[in-house]
Parts: sequence; C-alpha cells; structure tokens
Amino acid sequence: MDNLEKQLICPICLEMFTKPVVILPCQHNLCRKCANDVFQAANPYLPTRSGSLTSGGRFRCPSCRHEVVLDRHGVYGLQRNLLVENIIDMFKQESSSSSRPTQERKEETPMCDVHEDEKINIYCVTHGVPTCSMCKVFGAHKDCEVAPLGTVYETKRSELSDGIAMMVGNNDRIQGIISQLDEACRVIEENSRRQKTKVCEKFDHLYSVLEEKKRQMSQKVTAEQEEKMNYIQGLTKKYGDHLEESCKVVERGIQTMEETEMALFLQNVRDLLKKIEDASSTAHLDKVERGYEKMDHYKVDFRRERKALGSLDFIRDDDDENEEEGDGEAGEGARTVSGGAAVSAPPAQPSAPQQINPSLSPTRSSPST
Repeated sequence: MDNLEKQLICPICLEMFTKPVVILPCQHNLCRKCANDVFQAANPYLPTRSGSLTSGGRFRCPSCRHEVVLDRHGVYGLQRNLLVENIIDMFKQESSSSSRPTQERKEETPMCDVHEDEKINIYCVTHGVPTCSMCKVFGAHKDCEVAPLGTVYETKRSELSDGIAMMVGNNDRIQGIISQLDEACRVIEENSRRQKTKVCEKFDHLYSVLEEKKRQMSQKVTAEQEEKMNYIQGLTKKYGDHLEESCKVVERGIQTMEETEMALFLQNVRDLLKKIEDASSTAHLDKVERGYEKMDHYKVDFRRERKALGSLDFIRDDDDENEEEGDGEAGEGARTVSGGAAVSAPPAQPSAPQQINPSLSPTRSSPST
C-alpha cells in the first residue's frame, strides 16, 4: 500500500491527488486546483474571470519541465485521468476498511459453507482458498498446508497494492506510446502529402514538355500546309484568268460567225484565229504532279517513348547516386524523368521546318514556241 500511495502523491501539494485529476501531455498527473495555481503563477498577466483562466497560455510540468500549451479553456481543457481517480477511490475505501475496529471486522467474517457454525479463520495454501479450523482437522483440507488468515491477508494485500502500482506505471507508459504512435501517424500523413505534391510537380513538368513538343511538330505541318495551299490557290487564280479569257475569245468568235459581209469577216478572222490558238494552249501554266497534296511524309513513331513512359517509377537509392554522378556526362544522353525512367533527351534546339520534297514540287512546262 505504501508503494501505491507514493504513486498517488501530487508533486505540487505533496498530498494525495484531489479530484478532479488532470493528465498533462507529458503523461504526468496533477490536481486540477494545483495545475490552475501553477498556470496562474506562470501567466500572471493573462485575464481571469472569477478566479479561472479565460484565455490560453502555457506553463511547465513540475515533474519533467515539459512545456504545456493550453487553449482558451485553460486547465479546464485538460483531460481528466479517470483511471487515477478510480484508484484513489479504491485506495481510500481499502484504507478506511483496514482502520475499522477488530470487533466490526469479526462481525463481518463469513462462515464456512461445510461447517455452518464455524467462521473462516485459516487459509489453505495448497488449494488457495480460505477455510475453517474444522475443515483442517476433520474436513477436506486435513492434509493441506495452511497459514493464518491475517498473515495471508497482509501478503496478498501487499501483492495487490504492488500490482496496482505497477499497472499505473504501465498505463502511463502505454499512454506515452499511444501519443508517440499518434505523432508518427501525423508525420506519415505530412510526409506522404509532401511527396505526392513533388510527384505531381514532376508530372506537370513532363506534361508541359510534351505540350511544347506537340506544338512545335504541329507547327511544321501547318507551315507546309500553308505553303502548298498558297501555291494551289495562286495556280487556281491563273487557270481562272485563262478560262475567263478563253470565254471572251469564244464569245467574239460567235459574233464574228454572224458577220455576213465577207470582206469585213476576213479582216477580223485572222486576229481571231490567232487568239483562239493562244487560248487553246495551257503550256504556259504550271502543272501539279500526282501526290503533291499528300502530307504523309510527316511520320511519327513513339513506341520507344511510350515504353519509356510506361517504365516510370520511383528511383532507388543506388539509382539516385548514379544519377548524381552522371549529371555532368549526360548532356545529350538519357535523362531521368520523374521517378527514374530514362528517355531520350530532346535536342537542344528544334530542327528546321520540314521542306517540301523537290520531287513533289510543281513542274513548270516551258511554253511552246
């Protein structure tokens, strides 16, 4: 009992804990009143109302000097240690029962179940049960080892007190372990959030590189498209002008055919025949070769890149070391992407726009002489 009583002493008032008992984050216990006194002494300028603190503050644990930070509820926001309070109640009950008069205890002594007139006054050590003297002399415990009830009572009471004290200490240690585990969970969540943010940033950078490369390659195709379209539209205009001129010649020819005066007809027909001959010839106009409109020479093959993207993963420690050693030598070689997969590094400067294949260029026929 002495060991248990030492565990129930408040380090401030040096008396047994007075309920309510509060537990600090460092797992030490204090009377709430004592905790409030220490808190007010450490925070003399904080506003109070009716003797209680109305705003947060801090103080140090008197046992381990750990800093305790309180919210606006002050010490009333600290968690009560109901286990210690229950142990205090049990200790006080046991202490009061042990201080009763001997006569009162005798009146409460139970009777033997076998010998109803005999009180239980000895303890069977062999079977571990209390019994009466008649059971030892004539009954079931006559061959058993027995001991005085008072001696066994004090021994078992001391064992129980030591066990309770040990459990109180174990509970404090377990509470400390639980606090450490909660902190470990918080750190794991924070570290996971940080690493996921880094991974997302790496992928966002990779997306931007791909978008820029797509823009450059699309621009090459667009440049040749515009060049070919401009040429075809210009050629269309030339053929249109030629057609319009031919229509005018045809119309003049029809008008000449209606001329009945032979001399006037012969004067006009010579020039008209010359114009018909010129209008019938398209040798002076460009011709477009077959397949000029095709654009399939812009071919892509991303199988190697797709394989590299599919192998993206987190780098190992040895890969990280190799990457640091090879940073100065891999200027144009493999580049580590996001989690460690290597893909071919893009060229430092984009290549010049794709030129039209000379074999696909329109041919200009020389005009006939």
